[in-house]
Amino acid sequence: MHHSGPSVFSIPENETSAVTFILVGFSEYPDLQLPLFFLFLTIYTVTVLGNLGMIAIIRLNPKLHTPMYFFLSHLSFVDFCYSTVVTPKLLENLIVEDRRISFTGCVMQFFFACIFVVTETFMLAVMAYDRFVAVCNPLLYTVAMSPKLCCSLVAASYSWGITCSFVFIHFMLTLFFCGTKFINNFVCEHDAIVAVACSDPYISQKVIFIFATFNELSSLMIILTSYVFIVITVMKMPATGGRYKVFSTCASHLTTITIFHSIIICLYCVPTTKSSWLLVKVASVLYTVIIPMLNPLIYSLRNKDVKDAVRKLMSSLLSS
Repeated sequence: MHHSGPSVFSIPENETSAVTFILVGFSEYPDLQLPLFFLFLTIYTVTVLGNLGMIAIIRLNPKLHTPMYFFLSHLSFVDFCYSTVVTPKLLENLIVEDRRISFTGCVMQFFFACIFVVTETFMLAVMAYDRFVAVCNPLLYTVAMSPKLCCSLVAASYSWGITCSFVFIHFMLTLFFCGTKFINNFVCEHDAIVAVACSDPYISQKVIFIFATFNELSSLMIILTSYVFIVITVMKMPATGGRYKVFSTCASHLTTITIFHSIIICLYCVPTTKSSWLLVKVASVLYTVIIPMLNPLIYSLRNKDVKDAVRKLMSSLLSS
């Protein structure tokens, strides 16, 4: 019953119209449904306000029209998007009995979530490169990080995210799905979808493993190389004040990277066993729900420029 991989949107009717997925989510913990609903609703609200607020502050404040904040506003946009792809469905499933999701709905959720996760991976690498140029070549910074280069780096991150997503979907759609299947997660995540395929998912799993490993290694190489040079440069600085300023700027970026990459590595680069489904769910919650909320908080709480911009904005709003 194999068929060759169709395009993303032409899913053969006869095979998949009958396919229904049921997102198990956290249904095995009935007492936790409501507390989790309110917890995730709060987190999602903070995420939306935090990320859209961050974008607005960066747009409104000319002092923040620098490459670093240009990348940060895109990071906020990506966080807002993938949180919005995942969380509303998660919230719905915590309060309704019917946890069904159509095959197309599930594939589309994975498609968009994947675009934003891959984009974020490389956006964080781009931000590390930006910090490297700023610290190691401060005099050439504005020339080196020209608006054209900044736009190209951001466009490349999105393009690669879209490319990866199409590749994964192509291989996922070469699989045969049948009947009603329980997906052991709250989100249509690759491992959980291919685990319920009625044909062998070996190739699809191999492809995503290779891509995920490549994405991880290449982005981490850029990040580590950038930070090695940053540390060497900082160590050569005479004054401690300068060192502190550099480290405080980089600390927020490093915090984000550490949380993000450690979770991605656990999820995609470590083989999944049946006993680790709960771990997969917890990791999925962390990177789809928690990280998008943390990024604006990490950057705004640790960042003097952002705090100043917020204060200015507040005072101008209050005075008007």
